[in-house]
Amino acid sequence: MFQAGRGTVKASANFNASADAEVLMKAMKGLGTDEDAILQLLTARSNGQRQEIKAAYKTLFGKDLVDDLKGELGGKFETLIVALMTPPLTYDVTCLRNAIKGAGTDEKVLVEILSSRTPQQVKDIVAAYRKEYDDNLEEDVCGDTSGHFKRLLVILLQVSLGISNSLALFKAGEEKFGTDEQAFITILGNRSAQHLRKVFDAYMKMTGYEMEETIQRETSGSLKDLLLAVVKCARSVPAYFAETLYYAMKGGGTEDNTLIRVMVARSEVDMLDIRAEFRKRFACSLHSMIKGDTSGDYRKALLLLCGGDDA
Repeated sequence: MFQAGRGTVKASANFNASADAEVLMKAMKGLGTDEDAILQLLTARSNGQRQEIKAAYKTLFGKDLVDDLKGELGGKFETLIVALMTPPLTYDVTCLRNAIKGAGTDEKVLVEILSSRTPQQVKDIVAAYRKEYDDNLEEDVCGDTSGHFKRLLVILLQVSLGISNSLALFKAGEEKFGTDEQAFITILGNRSAQHLRKVFDAYMKMTGYEMEETIQRETSGSLKDLLLAVVKCARSVPAYFAETLYYAMKGGGTEDNTLIRVMVARSEVDMLDIRAEFRKRFACSLHSMIKGDTSGDYRKALLLLCGGDDA
């Protein structure tokens, strides 16, 4: 699933953390802030390098870089820059925590992160969540969700389970899931994308329906969103994110949190593939849609993360 070097953001070759820390300090010193200097620098460094800059800034100036950035910046641009300064695992964990502990549950975030990350990443997330908050992610998810949606999230969190275990887990629930619970649980119990694609093909031969069609027909609400996300990610993670970005910007208003989350999280992973899938599926490029949907420094930074136009 993970192809090295498919991101748009790469580590800078002649990297000097102290020099970068000096540039950032200068950009924030005195009257006014040089937002352009900040965004140009940070989008041209890998996340690992940003952590080194943060450490150098602390050593040189005795201050926390992220706190200083928060003090100087505002709005969506601030949210984006702070996200770029956060290590990827911590970022996933923080997004999940906020989704659960905020007012109401942000189910979209739970669906997006838990269906698109690899089994190893999910294990790391569970461990990091416990370390950071001294809480059990599975218990927090259970306390905040219900029904089949909850059960399927739990199965995604228990990535090491085999199919038989997850089936037993699902059957333990009193309700049954229409006619197809066996097929759906086979999907979720085994997170190997290769295996899942074979299951979808077999399902198509057996029923004459694509797995997605059955999910659309048989389910609704958050459960439908979760099942569709798992199936789409098994088929192609970049295609799933291309679609997620498109619908975050389509129509009136922009889902900025989704836009920021995906652009930041995928910038070093598979943004080139996401751009290609976007172009294939929609009438415009990702670059042109971001350009038309955002403004100011926020737009500049997003376009640098996008890394190019496929018009």
